[in-house]
Amino acid sequence: MTQSATPPVARQKPTPTTLHGQTLEDNYQWMREKESPELIAHLREENAYTLSVMAPTEQLQAKLYAEMLSHIKETDVSVPYRENGWYYYTRTVEGSQYPIHCRRIAAGEAFDESQTEQVILDVNQLAEGQPYMAVGGMSVSPDGEKLAYSTDNTGFRQYTLHIRDLKTGADLPDTAERVGSLVWAADSRTLFYTTEDEVTKRHDHLFRHRLGDTVAEDAVVYEEKDERFNLGVGKTRDGKYLLMEAGSHTTNECSYLSSETPGGMFKVIAPRLDEQEYYVDHRSGLFYIRVNDTGKNFRVVTTPVDGKGRESWTELIAEDKEAPLEDFDIFEAFCVSSRRQLGLPSITVTTIGVDGSLGESREIGFPEPVYSAQAHLNREFVTSVLRYNYQSLASPASVYEYDVKAGGSKLLKQQEVPGGFDPTRYGSERVWVEAADGVKVPVSVVYRRDLFKRDGSNPLYVYGYGSYGYPLPVGFSPVRLSLLDRGVMMAYAHIRGGGEMGDSWHDAGKMMVKRNTFSDFIAVTEQLVQKGYGAKDRVAIEGGSAGGLLMGAVVNERPELFRVVLSHVPFVDVMNTMLDASLPLTVAEYEEWGNPNEAEAFAYMRSYSPYDNLKPGSYPAMLVKTSLNDSQVMYWEPAKYVAKLRTLKKNDAPLLLHINMDAGHGGASGRYDYLKEIAFDYAFLLTQLGVEKV
Repeated sequence: MTQSATPPVARQKPTPTTLHGQTLEDNYQWMREKESPELIAHLREENAYTLSVMAPTEQLQAKLYAEMLSHIKETDVSVPYRENGWYYYTRTVEGSQYPIHCRRIAAGEAFDESQTEQVILDVNQLAEGQPYMAVGGMSVSPDGEKLAYSTDNTGFRQYTLHIRDLKTGADLPDTAERVGSLVWAADSRTLFYTTEDEVTKRHDHLFRHRLGDTVAEDAVVYEEKDERFNLGVGKTRDGKYLLMEAGSHTTNECSYLSSETPGGMFKVIAPRLDEQEYYVDHRSGLFYIRVNDTGKNFRVVTTPVDGKGRESWTELIAEDKEAPLEDFDIFEAFCVSSRRQLGLPSITVTTIGVDGSLGESREIGFPEPVYSAQAHLNREFVTSVLRYNYQSLASPASVYEYDVKAGGSKLLKQQEVPGGFDPTRYGSERVWVEAADGVKVPVSVVYRRDLFKRDGSNPLYVYGYGSYGYPLPVGFSPVRLSLLDRGVMMAYAHIRGGGEMGDSWHDAGKMMVKRNTFSDFIAVTEQLVQKGYGAKDRVAIEGGSAGGLLMGAVVNERPELFRVVLSHVPFVDVMNTMLDASLPLTVAEYEEWGNPNEAEAFAYMRSYSPYDNLKPGSYPAMLVKTSLNDSQVMYWEPAKYVAKLRTLKKNDAPLLLHINMDAGHGGASGRYDYLKEIAFDYAFLLTQLGVEKV
């Protein structure tokens, strides 16, 4: 690609929108014309300019990439899990971009490497000749003879269904387009799958497919007509029931069908009620339901399979007002409660008697002040052990097996980090910051012990998201070492709008109180500097998607607080997007952001929309990244944002836009290509912070 030393100047074509007596000015709406030669030429000019500005960092990029790669075990294998007489696992091979999915016959209780390996899906083969490749769903039939899987080769998250004969390794002619979730019935000949609407990408149909039938013969089992709701399909852990879920951001409804009778009709467990969510599994003739009907922190109830809706519910585990119940897993002889306590995950294992009564409970202990832990690794219903994942900002990911009877955990595998990594050189802490309204906000920090001075001189990096009730993960990342080893103090802000403290934490940062998310992030940054965690003139921030909205909002409010901004696929054109109901996600997202067709919501959303609040002045150094085939935040949002900001920015700090012309919302799909993208970002960050010179 050619390079350019001059930033592109986009053509302006005023396209005003008037609503509620107010007018939104938009000079760049023409950028929505994806097939326009002018648009493609402009995006290529943006890339050329970015490459020109970044050219002096090419050696640093190569150095960072080599560092990151040195900390990754390129040839590796996951911990095998047992399911229906097979052990399944994933492995990677040095030089190959994608994983290889494999299995071996389960000849005994333990995994036996002497059994012949069968490769069921080599994603590297699927990716041959493709600029992008992602596998969506994967489901092996109960008899182990067929694999249903879906692929996307553009990044637009538009998946094609394939069914592979695992005896021959050949794909059958059975196929379908725009598929979502997949699940087999007990007969191993009937597959259920959801499909999405062509325009809005809402999963609104459930189909039943019989092996050998054409897609035209597939029966429509259900159509979801409420535009707020998406469909999904799955199965209870014991395999006895298929579950169909219709869910919005705040409400859902589950229906069931015996896996033995796939030709039957799904029956609703409890009709949907606004603001009520419930999630279902099955054991011994009872549905076990995690539900928020009596409070936002959820409780667990049971009901007979043929029960009469909510009137048949019997409480098993009461709501805990202090510890939200994030998940509940049921097995033959025990259950697992996954909660949040002061924002940190906890896992409690409780035995279950033959009569269904709860027995002894034990909480699994974790050694560090900041960590992530998930108890979702078991596939089989009948088991005496629980597998869980544990990691922290300083400790690599580990898979443990907890013996329910004995009460102890055994390490099965810890992620190997080559290249001289020593975990004792790194420390992590949890810091509490006071928000503008007095609420305490948790922050997870990590640093290299010998380089962190605690005197306010370190460069400071702050990451944030704060939307959709998503708890910001605090897991291990080997690529992060390239910043920590250069003395960068890294912080992860668990601001309101996320889910670290349960649904109430989410509610406190969405809709008509969304600005709490932004003020929390500003407070976190300011107080970390005040506490000596970083230098006030060396602050870098990063966020993506809804976190990109966060970046745009806080930069508009306090541009002088930040020196460098990394903004990925940012949701910055809030008003125009949320006023266009034809776009993917818009209608469903009314429950997260508000509906701007309502005057009060319009005024509030406009008050923080980054694109609509840009004004003349000085701005931090900014690298804005997007992908042409993004289906969640359309490419034109960051493209318009940068074009408008170029006309208003008064200082000479770089403003760069980089567009991946062959990817989607998550960026590059291959693991090596992804590392190169991170090396590019870090080169920008480190040079703009003055940590590295070029």
